[in-house]
Amino acid sequence: MKAGVTLPNVTFKTRVRDESIEGPNPFRWEDKTTADYFAGKRVVLFSLPGAFTPTCSTYQLPGFENGFGDFAAQGVDAIYCMSVNDSFVMNKWAEAQELENVGVIPDGSGEFTRKMGMLVAKDNLGFGARSWRYAAVVNDGVVEGWFEEPGLEDNHGADPYGVSSPETVLEWLKGQSAESAA
Repeated sequence: MKAGVTLPNVTFKTRVRDESIEGPNPFRWEDKTTADYFAGKRVVLFSLPGAFTPTCSTYQLPGFENGFGDFAAQGVDAIYCMSVNDSFVMNKWAEAQELENVGVIPDGSGEFTRKMGMLVAKDNLGFGARSWRYAAVVNDGVVEGWFEEPGLEDNHGADPYGVSSPETVLEWLKGQSAESAA
């Protein structure tokens, strides 16, 4: 993946709250497309191996959540976290993390991740197919900046983290703003 590439068009199976539904589970299925998330917006997308995992829950997701104001100041309209997890898991993770600024995108079947070239086997950890860790700045569905962790391969023994961190992406955005101003 690299800058200038258009995101693949897929349909995500999401669960959304619906106040018209009574009972303990007031949610309904709603299909959302790539365009629903990315068309007409400048977005930071980051993808990670799994909801509730240590690096993702302790550093990456909270960093983007807490830094939203800094990203917005650089012209970012939304921040989305994607994982090859279903909507039930992603919604519970968002709730557990008390997210207010970062939206979650469930890529339960891994279709988007596969089309991005980022689907890897994590059988060594008992995960199955998951996303390699990356982040992207996406402008109206086109990749503007790409931040992929090194060592992309199946059953990688480590979980590299740094290239796709919120700090790295924000630094890049600030550099882009400085270049535009010059």
